[in-house]
Amino acid sequence: MKQLLEFIPVILFFITYKVYDIYTATAVIIVATIIQVGISWFVNKKVETMQWITLGLIIIMGGATLYLQDEQFIKWKLTIIEWLFGLAFLGSQFFGKKTFVERMMGASIELPAPIWKRLNIAWALFFISVGGINIYVMKNFNTDDWVTFKTFGVPGLMLVFIVIQMLFIYKHIPEPEE
Repeated sequence: MKQLLEFIPVILFFITYKVYDIYTATAVIIVATIIQVGISWFVNKKVETMQWITLGLIIIMGGATLYLQDEQFIKWKLTIIEWLFGLAFLGSQFFGKKTFVERMMGASIELPAPIWKRLNIAWALFFISVGGINIYVMKNFNTDDWVTFKTFGVPGLMLVFIVIQMLFIYKHIPEPEE
């Protein structure tokens, strides 16, 4: 349910873009993200750090897009978010006792420490790569293609990456002792 709530602003952005334009869609994603964070606060009595960062970037980059009437700002938001995720995952290798991946999944899966580190690096490289791919798409394709990439391409890449990750994890889950 949480993932669905987080995807709603992107879907609203896509629909609004197809019906109107990038500027109206940008205004819609700003409002939808504010509402999404408000719902998260109301339901959970807290908001995750990355939700705050995403909201801040949506407001700043979306606001710049609207104020300056330059769609490049909203396009760069995706790269900035992806690279922040990538840097956070990389940084967790060096700070704290557990990597981000282990903190997120460690309660439900038991894996050797080196495997957690490999998974964490894989996630960091994935996020950094998606940020780079976004730059390539925004520089070499039109806005229609970029909106489609943002809405469907990025989640598609994420799905493929998660499936590959699950296959990797499955190979390394220790056998239960009898």
